Amino acid sequence: MNLKRIFIMCMVFCSITYAQQDPQYSQYMYNMSTVNPAYATGQSGLISTGLLFRKQWTGIEGSPQTANVFANIPMSENIELSVNYVNDRIGDAIPVNNNYVNVDFAYITRISEQTRLSYGLKAGINNLKIDPSGSDVASDPAFIDNTSTTQLNIGAGLYLFTHNFYAGISSPNLLPSDIDIDGVGVAQTKTHIYGVAGYVFDFVDEVKLKPSVVIKQVVDSPLTFDLSLNSLIYDKFELGVSYRYTDSFIALAGFNITQNLKIGYSYDFSVSELSGYNNGSHEVALLFNFDLLNLSNKYSSPRFF
Repeated sequence: MNLKRIFIMCMVFCSITYAQQDPQYSQYMYNMSTVNPAYATGQSGLISTGLLFRKQWTGIEGSPQTANVFANIPMSENIELSVNYVNDRIGDAIPVNNNYVNVDFAYITRISEQTRLSYGLKAGINNLKIDPSGSDVASDPAFIDNTSTTQLNIGAGLYLFTHNFYAGISSPNLLPSDIDIDGVGVAQTKTHIYGVAGYVFDFVDEVKLKPSVVIKQVVDSPLTFDLSLNSLIYDKFELGVSYRYTDSFIALAGFNITQNLKIGYSYDFSVSELSGYNNGSHEVALLFNFDLLNLSNKYSSPRFF
């Protein structure tokens, strides 16, 4: 293997190592199933769908960008399904694409009149593809064979919730794996463990506050967390701030255009060592509820988690 190939493989190694880890979202609260497969809306008859796009570290060529299409589908009072498709892309001259397709199954049990506990399982596939077609190494044998691989993904979680409180623990991917290209190991996925919690307070008339936290532990890596404080004003406007440990401060805003249509935006201000090399991260979410059973009157207030 010549020096040029070694150099290119090292560059791809850096990209794949990042891309193979779970994508991160600042507006995870709009699609909690990406963090916990046991997440349940608890709103029978309302199918919650959404589109989310994140561009990370703008100003850096080949920086990560993530697109997510999802739907939360209550099948009955006790069973909910969640379907997620995620495209996670990184790299410029040699882009690396991760495509995730997952289905979550959540079974909900009642602990008391107000409290429910959900048990969740995730199953899906992850496809990683390296595309050197636009680069000057397209004809290199290292990038002709084995430029795509597909792996099984299994996850599990627990989610406890009431009308104004939630807490959960989960691992969206329980199957760590290695990826080889041309006999060279270029990536190793690690098990991620998440803890989430939040509480909704009636602060003053027509204003709700929701402090929340997400704790993430990747095996063999330091613990990290997000602390957030969101407000819901007149059941129409959301404003919030977050802090991601050693990484960024985040500003969030949302607007309920109609009772079933919502748009959200967030901006990350980097405070890590990359802060001098990028212009922050942008994230846009578009959410829509399908009211199949004409339950709009039953759910008069929008769900805040």
